[in-house]
Amino acid sequence: MDQPGEPDLVSPKPPEEPAKSTTRWGKAPPPPDEVRFLHGPQTRGFEVLRAVRIFLEILGGFRKLHFVGPCVTVFGSARFVEDQPYYQLAWEVGARLARAGFTVMTGGGPGIMEAANRGAKEAGGYSVGCNIELPKEQRPNRYLDRWVTFRHFYVRKLMLVKYSYAFIAMPGGFGTLDEIFETATLIQTGKIRQFPLVLMGREFWGPLLDFMHERLLAQRTIDPIDIERIQVTDSAEEAVASITDIAMHQFGLTYGPKLRRHWFLGE
Repeated sequence: MDQPGEPDLVSPKPPEEPAKSTTRWGKAPPPPDEVRFLHGPQTRGFEVLRAVRIFLEILGGFRKLHFVGPCVTVFGSARFVEDQPYYQLAWEVGARLARAGFTVMTGGGPGIMEAANRGAKEAGGYSVGCNIELPKEQRPNRYLDRWVTFRHFYVRKLMLVKYSYAFIAMPGGFGTLDEIFETATLIQTGKIRQFPLVLMGREFWGPLLDFMHERLLAQRTIDPIDIERIQVTDSAEEAVASITDIAMHQFGLTYGPKLRRHWFLGE
């Protein structure tokens, strides 16, 4: 992370030319080999080759992202466009994270992901994306300094978690919910440390939190601490300040030198 100064945390100006999105997400069937892979046992040769491909995909992600620095991952819908409030909020979040010295990591696509990457890029920070191959092609957004494109969602989610000190969830759909609850489960079970998990948008997430209190907690399928770990706010400033404080004081994150690359490993 760069040496911090006295950051100017002025909210970015609204975009001048809102972009229209007509992409229809998830309408086409998945590729035939993916359908076959998830359709139960296959021939042993097919399974071995698939396992090798998955391993190489994981290895490629490790090599590509090893030097990106301490990240905060921002989750959120691909369907929001520039003139919507949640896009604006994600943009501000990305800018504030960058000014705090974090690399901003997203799923690399449009909508909320683009907004967070854009905020980081325009604030002079580092912007990273973990893109995913979809039947309806998702192209990496134009505000990425570095990105990796994955075939498998579970490999992509691994990378989004592995390199981050905190997670911010903007409003989203099934994919965002999947990412939120997988991250919460990893924290709950101790598979990762108790990194901050922040939900942005009290009105949007309110019914979900009510459900967690009135159903999950009431039926004792979770413990009170599982909900208490989740922060909820409408303020980008509050979210980033909390993440920075926890990362530096609870987990010992410092502004030290970056990892060294080794020429003999092709880095």
